[in-house]
Amino acid sequence: MGDETRRWGPPYVAGESAYYLSTNRHKLGITLDLKQPEGREIALALARRADVLVENFRVGVLEELGLGYETLRVEHPRLIFCSISGYGPDGPSRDRVGFDLLVQAESGLMSITGPADGEPSKVGVAIVDITMGMFACNAIVAALYGRARTGQGQKIDLSLFESALAWLGNVGSNALLTEKSPGRYGNAHASVVPYQVFDAADRPFAVGVGTDRQFLALCEIIRHPEWAKDARFATNKSRVEHREALLPMLDQLFAQRPAAEWLAALQQAQIPAAPINRVDEALADPQAQARQMVMQIEHPTVGALPLVRAPYVFGDEPLPFRLPPPLLGEHTDQVLSEMLGYSAEQVAALRERGVI
Repeated sequence: MGDETRRWGPPYVAGESAYYLSTNRHKLGITLDLKQPEGREIALALARRADVLVENFRVGVLEELGLGYETLRVEHPRLIFCSISGYGPDGPSRDRVGFDLLVQAESGLMSITGPADGEPSKVGVAIVDITMGMFACNAIVAALYGRARTGQGQKIDLSLFESALAWLGNVGSNALLTEKSPGRYGNAHASVVPYQVFDAADRPFAVGVGTDRQFLALCEIIRHPEWAKDARFATNKSRVEHREALLPMLDQLFAQRPAAEWLAALQQAQIPAAPINRVDEALADPQAQARQMVMQIEHPTVGALPLVRAPYVFGDEPLPFRLPPPLLGEHTDQVLSEMLGYSAEQVAALRERGVI
């Protein structure tokens, strides 16, 4: 079976789902039956060697198997144990299964996403899963830094639900301070105007006027400098209050010329503006190409596998891809023999009994 995302498709390439291939490079893949004593012993042996253990079983499962943090810390007090769940290890929702869609719904995110006069909408990628992973990385790095000072590891608890609430950002603060639930603004912004998508003569494009200076420059480009002096529009606060008056006028003006002309003029004036690319256009964008955001690695069944790299650069070059996403159980023998010292006969016997 393996990782459920192996079956999340189409599309599939050489029997592997694109979903799985996108998220699993630089890993060694083993199979292990934790319900068998020998499987648990292998897991314990690997944990004793680890700096960090990350798990996302249902709350309480590892404890039932004798692999929980309180057990592991006795033998390995320096271990950083990061436990990820849908809703956290306590509270009324602790035993519920957490999926990105459900948490986008429950966290309020869907209520602020989508057309103002339409239905709530989820974000187009599993954004809560992704950002929770970023929170996990931050917490693990902090814990490792703490261990370097104290010599002690610790347990980290993270949940999808709490992560989603944490990154509501200013929208969450707005709700707390006003005691009102924010609405949906579609492709516009609740607190900045104009900061949204407009329709040009041929296609939509995005404009983000974040300062009054930028609005003044915009008024020069659209040949209405008097708007920058209009009390209704002179400051961002006034533009937010009078968006119903300003935005229809901008809609009418932007619809008169192609998007490319507006983008050229706006970008030359250093006003933030961008085309609305399809995903394939974004990945082929000259800036993405210049920054080597798409790189290839050889995969044992796929062949040359293009992947989007991590968005950071250490030194002058992006980190190279070292290992492709593993096949199911591809490295079981290697891990058992090289890391734990199992003989070929022992590995064969474990495979015969279904432990691996």
